[in-house]
Amino acid sequence: MDTQNYANHARIVKGFHGLLFFLLLAGLIGSIVNLVNAGKHDGSLYSASLILFLFVCASLLAYYSRVFALRAQDRAIRAEENLRHLALTGKLLDSRLRLSQIIALRFAPNEEFVELAHKAAEENLPSKEIKRQIKNWKADHHRV
Repeated sequence: MDTQNYANHARIVKGFHGLLFFLLLAGLIGSIVNLVNAGKHDGSLYSASLILFLFVCASLLAYYSRVFALRAQDRAIRAEENLRHLALTGKLLDSRLRLSQIIALRFAPNEEFVELAHKAAEENLPSKEIKRQIKNWKADHHRV
């Protein structure tokens, strides 16, 4: 795997972010067309509406499975970074830091972490700016 940095740290899973999205969108559109045609041509309205219902359910399932995984990961990152700050300074992270800032700080090595966390809280830096200010990127290859 290439060295991770600001430019390439976003993780895209082609099967999930690309293929599954395309298949669900195509199926959803196709099921809507099927429902409209079934209503016009005296087709099986029940079957067509059931197919649409199933595609809506599958789309919601795909969306919420991703959101729930990210929320659980965000909680773990907040706890890990709070523990890291406590180990390095003897104090918890500044309560002014937003979750997005804490998540951005996870890429900072210990040598830069404390100073950058303080700066992020004081200047209310956006997460993109926090990531840009990291000099020696600490890769995170285990995120979902």
